[in-house]
Amino acid sequence: MAKVTIVIPNYNGERFLNDCFNSLMENITVTEGSSDAVDFDITVVDNGSTDRSIDIINNAMADMAEKTGGRCRLELIRLDRNYGFPRAVNEGIKSADTEYVILLNNDTRVYPDFVSKLTKTIEKDKTVFSVSARMLKMYEPDKIDNAGDLYCALGWAFARGKDKPVSLYEKKCDIFSSCAGAAIYRKKVFERIGYFDEDHFAYLEDVDAGYRARINGYRNVYEPGAVVLHAGSGSSGSRYNKFKIDLSSRNNVYVVYKNMPLLQLIINLPFLMAGTVIKTLFFIKKGEGLTYIKGLCKGVSMCFKGKKYPYKNANLGNYLKIQLELWRNVFIRVLG
Repeated sequence: MAKVTIVIPNYNGERFLNDCFNSLMENITVTEGSSDAVDFDITVVDNGSTDRSIDIINNAMADMAEKTGGRCRLELIRLDRNYGFPRAVNEGIKSADTEYVILLNNDTRVYPDFVSKLTKTIEKDKTVFSVSARMLKMYEPDKIDNAGDLYCALGWAFARGKDKPVSLYEKKCDIFSSCAGAAIYRKKVFERIGYFDEDHFAYLEDVDAGYRARINGYRNVYEPGAVVLHAGSGSSGSRYNKFKIDLSSRNNVYVVYKNMPLLQLIINLPFLMAGTVIKTLFFIKKGEGLTYIKGLCKGVSMCFKGKKYPYKNANLGNYLKIQLELWRNVFIRVLG
């Protein structure tokens, strides 16, 4: 019986899917019969793709059944339109009957022991909510794409190690949250803290989930032994584009409002204002200042919906730990 379900959200990802599936098959064949072997199922949640994705997925289903003798299954959940990343992964997580779920972007290729490394790490400590893989840049594999996400008092979430040499990120450590592009999660914790927030549609929903887990005393960990190559922006198209800037700026505001109690908001207000000004100037320089400002306005509008994570006195110590980390991460971000 599978111990893990790998959930792959897909939207028009035909150019990536075969490489992703083939690399996962190597995880089965390379570790088969060894003490590190971890059986897993795969659930692809398709967000209403209009390309050849469904044909590729159906072919992979037959191929996996034949090669594993039915031991590992590949299933498809088809949505009628593009509901965004959080809705897709929520569908996959809820359908899984395993203790753990791995979320994996479709524009990835995993190393042979990727699944076993993530699984062994999360099994060691019940206080761990998620474990983030070491994500390398697909076309520059000597550089880090993501070594876990950090979040700071400026209201910025950022990928740890982005564009830096791989050799600098060889050690396991705690992180603020895991990048949901390649990470394992303890399923039962979602039932306590809530699933990915579907209002995000895309971007920062993984930071929000990791934040809520931290409020409740759980940890998020970086595991350098679990390696994955990531193309990046497989659905949105580029690192900086109107779609990404609009949603990211909107969701930045929402994450702050949703997770910080009023006192914490007041304490961080000078930092948050400074962070907003710096980002505004950054995007003005790139010719997308208006896009960024419109996104901020949408974020303020989202806050008026009143969807705020409830404060509990029992979590006060966790809030204090988080606050110290938010201040510390300002220096990490500014100093690089």
